Amino acid sequence: MYEIQIPSGVKVEANAGSVTIKGKLGSTTKPMSQKFTHVKIEGNKITISEVKNKKLAKKSTLATQALNAELSSAIAGVEKGVEYKMKVLYAHFPTSIEIKGKKIFLKNLFGEKVPREIDIVGDTKVEVKGQDVTVKGVDNYDVGQTIANIRKGCYARGYDTRVFQDGLYVVTEE
Repeated sequence: MYEIQIPSGVKVEANAGSVTIKGKLGSTTKPMSQKFTHVKIEGNKITISEVKNKKLAKKSTLATQALNAELSSAIAGVEKGVEYKMKVLYAHFPTSIEIKGKKIFLKNLFGEKVPREIDIVGDTKVEVKGQDVTVKGVDNYDVGQTIANIRKGCYARGYDTRVFQDGLYVVTEE
């Protein structure tokens, strides 16, 4: 059984199959399996407990631990936010970045004529100032998946990665 303190200014609602957390920076919804975990909200505490079933004991323990970690990071996300700073590095061809809606376009990476297209996940915001890129949001999963999409989009297909190290790299994580 786990208990998480709810800070002032954060609202938590448990619905069938999901937990919604709202804070000053935004809101996020985390799915949960009612087959393995029970979630109760009492006052300023979230109580996560395991299901009392002998056959599901191990899965219930693991699901409870995972939900505890997800809800703790979600509460920190709606309170403080999640922010990564990245930098565009190139040695061969000057690379530029353009953002249109929920897409990032990497132009002239490795001298390619067609820009590479990268998806932005969820409510993540991406800001570009020269060669510096800031990826920030409320949900740790969405921000992390956007970073992973950017790294995957910068992969040097068909090139020796020891020589062609152009791309976007994470500089700081806050």
